[in-house]
Amino acid sequence: MPDSQRKALAKYRLAKSTECSLVADSLIKEGHYIHSVNRSYYAIFHAIRAVLALEGADFKKHSGVISYFQQHYIKTGIFERKYSEYVKEAFSIRTDSDYKDFYIVSKEDAQEQLDHACLFINAVEAYICQ
Repeated sequence: MPDSQRKALAKYRLAKSTECSLVADSLIKEGHYIHSVNRSYYAIFHAIRAVLALEGADFKKHSGVISYFQQHYIKTGIFERKYSEYVKEAFSIRTDSDYKDFYIVSKEDAQEQLDHACLFINAVEAYICQ
């Protein structure tokens, strides 16, 4: 795939990421915290896939996407280590909230996840647009 198509795909995925963050914000305002953390996770996930699009990398499983990002972008110092923590926490909370019965997400938890997702999106946008 030519570089121009990779860049276009990265921007598309970043837009998808931004849309997820907007939905997460709306869900917080409506009091749907458990659904908001799901959208915040997907905001981060799509942002990671935007980065990977620049080099033509993609994986079928979330774990593959996250692992590749950790190894090639966090460990190499391209992105700060705090973004690794944001990914791990978002994945954990999203998994627990989706699959554990009676899992409770507070408004503060949902807001923190959204704040991290927005920071993540901003960092990815800066990286893509450099």
